[in-house]
Amino acid sequence: MGELFSIGRSLFAASEGGHHGPSYEGLFLYVAIVIAVLFGFLTVAKSGLKDRVFVKWPTQWLEQLYLFIENMCVGIIGAHGRKYVPMIMTFWCLIFVSNIVSLFFPTAPTADLSFNLALALISIGYVQYEGIKANGLFGHLSHFAGPKLGIGLIAITGMIFIIEIISELMKNVSLSLRLFGNIHGGHQAVESMNQLVPYVPMGFFLLPIKLLTCVVQAMIFSLLTCVYLSLVTAHHDDHEHDHDGHGEPAAAH
Repeated sequence: MGELFSIGRSLFAASEGGHHGPSYEGLFLYVAIVIAVLFGFLTVAKSGLKDRVFVKWPTQWLEQLYLFIENMCVGIIGAHGRKYVPMIMTFWCLIFVSNIVSLFFPTAPTADLSFNLALALISIGYVQYEGIKANGLFGHLSHFAGPKLGIGLIAITGMIFIIEIISELMKNVSLSLRLFGNIHGGHQAVESMNQLVPYVPMGFFLLPIKLLTCVVQAMIFSLLTCVYLSLVTAHHDDHEHDHDGHGEPAAAH
């Protein structure tokens, strides 16, 4: 195991100059590892879908994950939240596997701030796209202006608009820093504990906490994306009383 870590450090050495995480070449290799693990797991899980009863454990795990993500999307966003299951599940799988990689290597993609910021930009950008798609450009922008206060209070409306825009931009910082701080901080904690007793890896005792962090951080990122989507697509719930998800009148109960 020590040789594995030594090889990992030499291949994915962190760049100097204050940059946190691996070098750009190392980050590319880490992302390739994550994608390879995901494609391998999904390939095995997909092969089990042919069975009438799922007997392969990867297929069973994937089924439970899908049901969990679906319940989270519907519970937070509403009945129309099922359309966002693929996007939310992609975030979950990518972040979770990246976090798990951090348990076996010196660092991970989610321990790099630039990678997390890219994920946050995709998440918030997708939220804005869905908001514009659901409400129109001006309708979505009016969402940031708060309640209609009239012409006499247009200055206050302008202040609310500016504050809301800044708040929306800060969501990128919040999503990225939260994920980066927990994963990168976990590595720092392990390294600090390993220095307490010579030749004794005391950081091993943090493994249960780090494993819990891997799950929690993937869930938080996905859950917050669902919350942001619910805020900009809430009006869809008004139509659910009259139509189901396929555009046909819902059956009376």
